[in-house]
Amino acid sequence: MTPKIPQHLLDEAAQWNDLHRWEKSQLGKALRSLGLTYGEIQAIVPVPNGTLSNWSRDVVLTPLQIDAIKKRTGPHTQRGVPRDTQWRRQLEIETIRAEARIFAKTHLDDPIFVGGVVLYWGEGAKTRSYLDLTNSDPAALRAFIRWVRMYLDPNAEFVLSLHLHEGNDEPAAREHWENAMGLHEPRFTKTFIKPAGTGHRKNHLKHGVCRVRTLRAADHWNRIMVWIDIVASSLGPLDDLAC
Repeated sequence: MTPKIPQHLLDEAAQWNDLHRWEKSQLGKALRSLGLTYGEIQAIVPVPNGTLSNWSRDVVLTPLQIDAIKKRTGPHTQRGVPRDTQWRRQLEIETIRAEARIFAKTHLDDPIFVGGVVLYWGEGAKTRSYLDLTNSDPAALRAFIRWVRMYLDPNAEFVLSLHLHEGNDEPAAREHWENAMGLHEPRFTKTFIKPAGTGHRKNHLKHGVCRVRTLRAADHWNRIMVWIDIVASSLGPLDDLAC
């Protein structure tokens, strides 16, 4: 069975011609990380094999994903099955995750660290190679930006994406989020505008919803997934909580 593709990736794919090159590469890596073959990705977005291969060189598929590809493509073909040339990257990821476990365990008494992990656990993207958080509350997004710069990269760069409903004032929304985020001349992707009559909420948010994405975040994503596991484990079973 072909992996389910999250709606936000399909929304981005629908805007392919309007995406910047770096946005296209991020989308290509995210689709590959789901366990899609190059052919399955190319059925969604028009990208040449060579370009897709270059974008996906840091993506390491799991054994389960590789087995699923073999089942979809047939037992007598290697089409879509990655060659065993990513061992170096796999070792890098294992090192990153091992260091992340130590870091998280030594920061469990840091409320800002734990709070940021919980925020991302609840609201952040779980698709590999993406590190972004979507919210309608500017305070939550500012907290995410601060947390990333405190614990991951003090020089982290961010890009903003707006999700609006038809009828929202896009220039006003951009000005609102630009002022609210506190970023110097923030970059915006093409705004996604949901058409009327799609059955969603009737009381539209005046300035829509904003997504903050961290650039060059594949390593950060691996760290945060480990941090979430450590923080979750530290909470203990619910049975231990007093009623």
